[in-house]
This record gives sequence, structure tokens and C-alpha cells, in this order.
Amino acid sequence: MMRSIPLAAAALAVLLAAPPARAADPVTYLLPAPVFLPAFGPWMVAQQRGYYRDEGLDVTFESGKGGVDTAKQVGAGNALIGGAIGDTPIIVRANGVPVRAVALLGAGSLSQLVVLEDSPIKGPADLKGKTITTMAYQDTTFYALLGMLAKVGLTKNDVEAQAVGPANVWRLFLAGKADAMIAVPDWTSDVIEAGGKVRIIPADDYFQSMAQIVVASDTAIKEQPDKIRRLVRATLRGVKAVMDDPAGAARDYVQAVPQHAGKEAAMQRVFELYVKYVYRGQDPLGPMDVKRLAGLQDFYLKQGIIERATPVDQLYTDQFVR
Repeated sequence: MMRSIPLAAAALAVLLAAPPARAADPVTYLLPAPVFLPAFGPWMVAQQRGYYRDEGLDVTFESGKGGVDTAKQVGAGNALIGGAIGDTPIIVRANGVPVRAVALLGAGSLSQLVVLEDSPIKGPADLKGKTITTMAYQDTTFYALLGMLAKVGLTKNDVEAQAVGPANVWRLFLAGKADAMIAVPDWTSDVIEAGGKVRIIPADDYFQSMAQIVVASDTAIKEQPDKIRRLVRATLRGVKAVMDDPAGAARDYVQAVPQHAGKEAAMQRVFELYVKYVYRGQDPLGPMDVKRLAGLQDFYLKQGIIERATPVDQLYTDQFVR
């Protein structure tokens, strides 16, 4: 009679016979600015908490040179997926770059008009003759300013808009060298951190600009839909984590981004600003606001920011968020 195999030996035999665990899929995720900026908090929180790993993904984040450059790199296949702003497909698709939004990260605008607490400026109508700092003249925040001005019958010729780069947007404003700034929550938080007291005038109250998006190429959407779905799902988990618990997310974010060590309170404030002004208002998270996207493209066409319109259904897909 054959002797029975000892239990430990039998278990070892089963383990040796089992197929090896599947290796995580490597992915390059391109973000439009340095990855350590708080604007990319949801991505870093998702990485720190293992949300991408849960999806079987080994994600490497790299920094691009703005949303347009990121879209071009994604369109060329140099990165599978990227981060951008809601207007990016409008701008690049008209120039033949085959990318579209695969997730919209919030129902609000990334841009806000910010003034000091005691400023007489109550809205864009009061900006006539005033100095406003902006990052660049070919940037989403400046376009949001144009939209706010247009809503009250003003143009860029009615104000003194100064393109001063991301660091000086808030520094010159805080120093009293500008009456207002058109800003993202990061810069507003910088002013508050430096002791400034501000009032925030949401762009949404006047002009429907957009939040951040995730972009992918037509080729990747067709050939690697499962991988894109997993990337989108993990990224949206990161957004939800920031929305549900900004303080806890800030603690994990600082663990992921050592440049911000000891700044948990400041990062929490940035996250709270994003939740209040940018991420809010979507249920569920992710789908495109098609009416808003179409309206934004119409405005860009009228302003000469783009030379021709693209069919709106070519600017986005909701297949990864439904």
C-alpha cells in the first residue's frame, strides 16, 4: 500500500503546482505639471493607498509640460493615459491630436477669481481698469477670466491682465501689486498660508469652465479598454477619498509626497478648496457634462482660441465611468 504523503509536504506540492501570481501591468501616467503639486492629490492618495495596485497596475507618474503637451504625448502613444483640464480635448483635437476625456473629476471649475477680503471687487463687472494676475495668456485659467468678463460685457482690453507664471500669480497679488488673481485652489491656499485673507468668486457663477479630466488616445481606448477602465476606477477612488476625508487624505498625501512633509494642515486646506469649488456636484463621479463641454467649445470658437469646432461626441467618452 502507498504511504500517505505528510500534510506539510502535500501543501508544498500544491503551492509549487499553482501558477505564479500575475505581475502588475506597468503603466506610465503623465500629469501636466510636477507630480508633487497638490492639484494631483487624488492621484498621489490613490497611489499611496494602493488603489492602482488593487487594480493590478504598477503606475509610474511622470510630469509633462502642460495639458496640451500631455495630450500630445498621450496621443502619440508615449504614455497610456494622462491628466489635463476639461478644455484640453477642445484645443488639441481641433489640431489633429486624437485624444478624448475618459473621466471628468468634478462638476465645478478649476479656476476662481480671488480678491482680498476687504476688496471692493464683488464680481467681474468690478474688474474694469483693474490689474489681475494670471499664469499665462494661453492657459485655462486665463480663458476662464475671459469668459467671466464676457458675461458682464467686458473684454481683456478692459482690464490689465498680467501673465506672470504660476509662482508669481499669488505672490504679486499678495504683495498688493494686483487687485485680483485668477487662480486654482493651490495658489489660493498659498495666499492663505502666507497670512492673506481672501474672498473667492467662483468662475461657475459667471462662466462654465471645467474641472480636471483624465485623457486617453483613441487607439488606447480601442485596444486597451480594460486597462483604461482600471486606471480611471482607481483615480476616481482617489478623488472620492479626498472628498470624504480631506484631513485623512492630506496625511496620506504627505506620506506619498515628501516635499510637503509637515504641511498636513496646508494640504488639507487645499483639498477642502478642491472639494468645495471643483470636485463637488457629480453623482456619480466621472461622467462628462456634455452641455458644459459644448458651451465651452462654442465660446473658444467665438474668441478665436480654436479655429474650428470638433463634434462634441469626439471630445469624450463615458464608457469607463458608467
